[in-house]
Amino acid sequence: LPQLGPHLPPRLMEQPWRLLYCTRRDGFSLRTLYRCGGQPGCPALLLIRDTEAQAFGAFSATTIRCSNGFYGTGETFLFSFSPELKVFRWTGRNNFFVKGDVDLLMVGGGSGRFGLWLDGDLHHGGSHPCETFDNETLSPREEFCVQDLEVWCPA
Repeated sequence: LPQLGPHLPPRLMEQPWRLLYCTRRDGFSLRTLYRCGGQPGCPALLLIRDTEAQAFGAFSATTIRCSNGFYGTGETFLFSFSPELKVFRWTGRNNFFVKGDVDLLMVGGGSGRFGLWLDGDLHHGGSHPCETFDNETLSPREEFCVQDLEVWCPA
């Protein structure tokens, strides 16, 4: 978390963060992640470690929740540690920030490609370059298996 500090919105830089959800404690379920999601409007930091020990994730300016359409703001970004931190910010090309239903969570999009997606049991996901963030693939492979996943929010 400390490395991400300078990239967060200024109002959050000095905030302590607390763990809302983690697969080790809460199990692998997107429904449970939504249930643990925190107060509406509370920012969320999604951290993923895949089975190849690559770490990456997303910052959402609003709670990660189930939705009919995309939501979020231009503060949303994707990041990866490979081996050093890379941050992919909003390009302004579209507003496909975050969208989630019980089977799929998506961050970033455009032309049918998602910057980051996770399936309903949180075991599998993928990352593709997308128009929202003009990101690189966050994981070594375009599709990955999740080893650990955590969601943090300001305390």
